[in-house]
Amino acid sequence: MSDILPRTGGGAAARTDGDHRYKSVQRKLKTLSKAMDMAGDELEQLLRGMRLNAQRAEGLAVDIANAQLDRKFIAMTSQVSVALGGAAAEVQKLHETAREVSSLAHGARRTHARLYEGLDTVRSGRKERTPKPGFFAH
Repeated sequence: MSDILPRTGGGAAARTDGDHRYKSVQRKLKTLSKAMDMAGDELEQLLRGMRLNAQRAEGLAVDIANAQLDRKFIAMTSQVSVALGGAAAEVQKLHETAREVSSLAHGARRTHARLYEGLDTVRSGRKERTPKPGFFAH
């Protein structure tokens, strides 16, 4: 049985509520990058477990062969080892993708801050309401 326990309270990494204010976007990007970091860690743990189990199954197939048991058990155990190895390769790809998305989310957050933090500071610091984006475009 696996030592990895499912997380409770999961769900969407960041709500898509249409709130595009600076602090809200920053919070959503931070939540996304944090969720992808955690997913990457969990996938790495899963990957190690799958590789270990594949090696164990391969060793077990050798032990079954050495015990001269029926060849179908050797074949089935070898197939489990191969299947785990193949699944581990796909988990590796998923792990790399999670790390890439996390990195991109961190980068997007930094870029967003660089572009809009000053504007948010100005808008947040004054008492008067600011027109919605696009107001002056007409």
